[in-house]
Order: sequence, then structure tokens, then C-alpha cells
Amino acid sequence: MATLQSPPSWDVANQRYLAAEFARLKEVLRAGPSLSEARPSEAGLSGTQGAVADARAALDTPPSLDTLAGIFALSAFERELILLCAGVEMDSELAGLCAQAHGYPERACATFGLALATLSDPHWSALTPNRALRRYRLVEVDATHGLLAGPLRIDERILHYLAGVNLLDPRLEPLLTLCPPLRSIAASHEAIARQAANDAAHAAAQAADRKQPTQPMPVLHFCGDDPHGHQDAAMCIAEQAGLRLFLLRAEELPAPGPELDLIAQIWRRESLLLPGALLIECAGALTPSARHLAETLPGPLVLSTREPIRLDRTALRYDLDKPTPAEQAQLWEEALSASGSADESGGTKIAATLAGHFRLSARTIANTAANSPSPSDLWAACRSLARPRLEDLAQRIACSAGWDDLILPDAQIETLRQVVAHMRHRTTVYERWGFAAKGRRGLGVNALFTGESGTGKTLAAEVLARELALDLYRIDLSSVVSKYIGESEKNLRQIFDAAEEGGVALLFDEADALFGKRTEVRDSHDRFANIEVGYLLQRIETYQGLAILTTNFKSSIDRAFQRRLRFTVSFPFPDAAQRELMWRLAFPPETPVAGLDPGRLAQLHVTGGSIRNIALHAAFLAAEADGPITMRHLLDAAKTEVQKTERPLSEAEVRGWL
Repeated sequence: MATLQSPPSWDVANQRYLAAEFARLKEVLRAGPSLSEARPSEAGLSGTQGAVADARAALDTPPSLDTLAGIFALSAFERELILLCAGVEMDSELAGLCAQAHGYPERACATFGLALATLSDPHWSALTPNRALRRYRLVEVDATHGLLAGPLRIDERILHYLAGVNLLDPRLEPLLTLCPPLRSIAASHEAIARQAANDAAHAAAQAADRKQPTQPMPVLHFCGDDPHGHQDAAMCIAEQAGLRLFLLRAEELPAPGPELDLIAQIWRRESLLLPGALLIECAGALTPSARHLAETLPGPLVLSTREPIRLDRTALRYDLDKPTPAEQAQLWEEALSASGSADESGGTKIAATLAGHFRLSARTIANTAANSPSPSDLWAACRSLARPRLEDLAQRIACSAGWDDLILPDAQIETLRQVVAHMRHRTTVYERWGFAAKGRRGLGVNALFTGESGTGKTLAAEVLARELALDLYRIDLSSVVSKYIGESEKNLRQIFDAAEEGGVALLFDEADALFGKRTEVRDSHDRFANIEVGYLLQRIETYQGLAILTTNFKSSIDRAFQRRLRFTVSFPFPDAAQRELMWRLAFPPETPVAGLDPGRLAQLHVTGGSIRNIALHAAFLAAEADGPITMRHLLDAAKTEVQKTERPLSEAEVRGWL
């Protein structure tokens, strides 16, 4: 019983078609005299033409040669010229016939003169720079021997395409990254993507109606603080159009010049061959190279920047920021459900908590949920997102203090607990109860801690961060403030952006150095200093995390900042009872002590910070003496501590210590 053979794959059938076309070309070269005006007769080609027809009939979809000719609108002669150049590379017999036609065995190459003499319907314009063969670098011309006699070489990328291999040109591989398929997208971002696709299609239709088919498609310009969201929206558009999306980072581009021009020329070809769309992503300001590409490359082209920009080309701009907390909560629920990390309520409670403290893209949410099996792992993973971006500009403080370590009046403790409540229930109040509907400014929680040095302001910040399970970063002014115009604002922007994403509490210690009063402008220094303060006023109002400002001098803070502060907590100098409690808590349980009297120690008029310094200094004195801590050690340590403030130690403060 005969078995039915399955039809050959497209790759095999395409190779057979190319072989048939090469056989036909070989008959053309044999029939015609080299470099003469004579043409081969049609009768001599009937056999090979029939083989070509049979090979084409075996293909379910067009062969790569026909597809290439259609993509670049090649004339019949240009198609034959491409085939001749490919045959020289892929068929040794055809290469030998070319060498024989030239009369030089070593010249096994195609030339324009040979093509004009032997191929059908020749025209001189085929190799002009504005025609497809050279405009898209389908062939390379070695003009050192003249245009007629110079060797013609098919571009390697085109040769592979004809063989059925459609891969990105290797010269672009170091610059372009193929974006992965769309995994998750916020509903608002998907709506923007569909609107952008419709707007681009409408613009193209209008150009066609005006009989301007060569007019480039408008650039789709996404601006906002969610580069991942820009990628997702661009991928949504690309998938809808059946295109591959490639990401190009602006900072990796070479400077304007021949290398950049080559990149642009190759991409024009690749966008048609793949077919593909390009997303140019600018992490900072738009570079000259990125601007050049954005203004000259044909579409589909998407530009991603943080701030809106202007181009010398039609651009359709869309604001696309990170999803709102309500959208993030929905994305978290979906991601947790897909990963199996949801709780009994379907992950609603976890999702609301995460959305209230972190500001993440849809992609980050999906990836984090997939790689974090438990709620504690989720929280830790989210906290770690901001660390790499903040480490160079701020100092992370390890928070180990709890509420019992804070010795403050009840009113101050109650205010601090209110700060925690505002942070914990932001999603409920702002999103579910609608308080964010009127605007998203002023939705962060900021507090000013005022009081003398050592009264517990930084300690209170640590307690809040630990209670909320947030990283606490103290802003390093030496890394933030710059003498160069605009650099301070740039550094502050990086800090606030990273803090919002990673669920970070920011501590501006000695805040009057940054948030001080604006002054009358007497020179350029005053003007730029006021600009920095003005920028901080705007940024502190839009920051949606927890910001804590500490100062010894409340009057030094600009009044505009004080109006924007949600909480102001005054840290008073501790009274005797509070100082006694601080002394009782100053020594860890494992510390050896002997004869200490917290009541008499409380006679010393110092703050909690000084009490800690004295206790620590006394511990080292006792360790040196190889004995327990005694009142003598504390007296010696107290004398050293008060010398810092250049005040004498009064008799009343140390009466009864020894």
C-alpha cells in the first residue's frame, strides 16, 4: 500500500524555487553573448520557466524573492538583479558563468553592465541612490571600477532573507532589544494605546486623501513617569498591527554622524522586512541622536520620554504615568491570583496594602508577584526596588527602635500614631472614599519634627518606618546639593521618584538647609537658591510617600512649606520624669551595672541623645576598667559630654552621684 507523502515545508519549497530561478538565470547567461546587446530567445528558456512555475505552485505562500520585491516595490529588472547577485553567492555554476561573461575567471561577480546586457527590461535608474536597491542597501556597489564594471554584492541580511531566514540585521543587535509579548497592562494604558493606534491610522488616512503617501507617519509620543507602561502601550499597538516591537535606548546611540546615519538606513529596511516598530526610550533628556532619529525615521515609531518635548515633525502626544492606586490594586489581585499567592479573600487585602505603599508599573507588579511566593516575600521584594537608585544619594538607616523606646508626652505620641494611620489607610480614603478624585496633589504624608538636638526626632522617624515596614533613607545633602545650575533639582527628582516607587520613608535631617526661607534676590546666587526652594515646594506636594523633615529651628523653614505639611510635631526638652525613664532604658539587659540610681541621674539636664552618648561612653570606661558600670563612670562620661556644649556641670545636677 502506497504511503502519502506530506508536502514539503515552506523552507524546502522556497529553496527549490530559488534553485529553479537560478537555473533560469543560467540559461539566460548561456544564451546571451557577454556584455552585448543580443537577447536570448524565449524558446530556449521554456524548460526552466516551466520549472519556476512548478516550484511556485508548490508554495502555499509567496516565495521570499516575491515578498522582497513586493515590500520594496522592485521593478522586474531590479528583481532580476537581486536574483543575479544572490545566485553568485549561492550557486557556484552561476558564479562561473558570470566570470566567463566578463572574460576574467577571477571576476566571479555580478556587475551592472552584465545585468544591463543580459537581463530583461533593463533601466539605468535601478542603481540610482533614490531607488530601493541602494536606498535600502539591498546591494552594495564597488564603484572603484566604475558603476558599470564595479562588482555588485547582495547584502548578507538580504541573502539570508531570500533563503528564508528573517532575523534582525547583526549590526543593530547591540542597540535593539526585542520586547517580550504583552503580559499585563493597566486598563487606562490599554485605552491610551488603542486611542493612539486609531489616531495614527486616521492621520495616515488623511495623508492618503491628500495624495501624500510619502508623508511619514506621525510619531507616537508617550511622556510620563512609567517607561514600562510606555513599552506595554507600544507593544499593545504593535501586536494589534502584527508588528514586532524593538526597544532602542537613547543613551546607547552614537553621536550624530556616519555611524548614526547607517543605523537609521538599516532600520528603515528592517522595519519593512521584519516587519517591526521602534520604541526610542529616553531615560533623561532627549539626546541629539535620539532627536535626529525621531524626526527622520519613518513609522511606526514611538518615543518615550519623561517630560513632553517638541519635534520638527508631527507627533501625537499622550500622558502616560504609572497606574493609579486603584488600578495597581486590581493589577496586584490579578497577578496574585495567577501566581497562586492570593489569600482567602482572593488577595484583595494584600493588593490594597501593596497599592497603598508602592507605586509600580503593571510589568513590575506582574514580575514581582510571579517571583514572590508569600506576602512577606512580596513586601521585601517591593521594598528592594528603590534601593539601587537611592544608595548613592541617601543613607539607609537600619530601624530597630519601637514605640517603647520613644519617651515623649502623650500628645506627641498620639500625633505620631496618626501619621501611621494616614499611611496605612491611604488607599481606603483616597481611592475607595473618593478623596483623590479632585486631584492627586497633596496626597502624600509629610511631617515636620521640631526641637532641640537629641530630643528624639530621628528616633521617632525610625519608629514610624519600622511600624510601617518601610526603608528609611536620610538624605545626604553633600550628594544632593550641587553648585551647578539644575543639578540639585535633578538629584532631588531622582530621590523622590525612587522613593515613590519603592515604598520609602524620606528623612530630611536638618531640613532648614534645603527647605529654608526664600530671600530677596540680590544676585544670581539668590535667584538660583530660590529656584531650588521653589522646586522643592512643588515636589513635596506631589510626592505621595512619607517625608519627614527635622529641624532645630522651626522659624527657619519657609512658610510655604509649613502650609503644605500635614503634621507638625514638637519634641520638647525632657522633664525629670522622662529623663529618669530614659536612664532606665539606656542600658541593655546584658550590660553589667552596679549601684546606678536613675533618679539622681535624671537631675542631669540633658536630652535623650546625650543620655545615650553618656551611657555608651561610660560603658567603654567600665570595659577598660574590667568592671561593671558605676556612677563614677557615668560622672566622668557626663563631664565629657557637656564639654561639647561648653557649659559647666552644675553642683545640683550631680549631687549624690558619688
